[in-house]
Amino acid sequence: QVQLVDSGGGLVQAGGSLRLSCAASGRTFSTYAVAWFRQAPGKEREFVAHISSRAFTTSYVDSVKGRFTISRDSAKNTVYLQMNSLKPDDTAVYYCAARRQPISLATRRGSYEYWGQGTQVTVSS
Repeated sequence: QVQLVDSGGGLVQAGGSLRLSCAASGRTFSTYAVAWFRQAPGKEREFVAHISSRAFTTSYVDSVKGRFTISRDSAKNTVYLQMNSLKPDDTAVYYCAARRQPISLATRRGSYEYWGQGTQVTVSS
């Protein structure tokens, strides 16, 4: 069993930065792949970024490439999402999610077994 706790959201002006954290319980978390999703009001939850176990690979949705960076610190059992050059369109609740499949990319929310509670990111223009 893995429990995830999201944090780091807040209110920021366009062009600013935030770093989200996803802290996990469980000794085997380093063997899980982790993704960040986001959900804006009235919209479907969408895939944002993915990192494989042990950070072998990372993937991003096109709209955040070059601005967001996903990383993980196995010693701290934590995955991060560094978000730079934020835009109002990035406003959403951000969720981290984990799955036992360690490597393969999955962008569908149904592919993930464990979820954090979400953290609100609001970008003002």
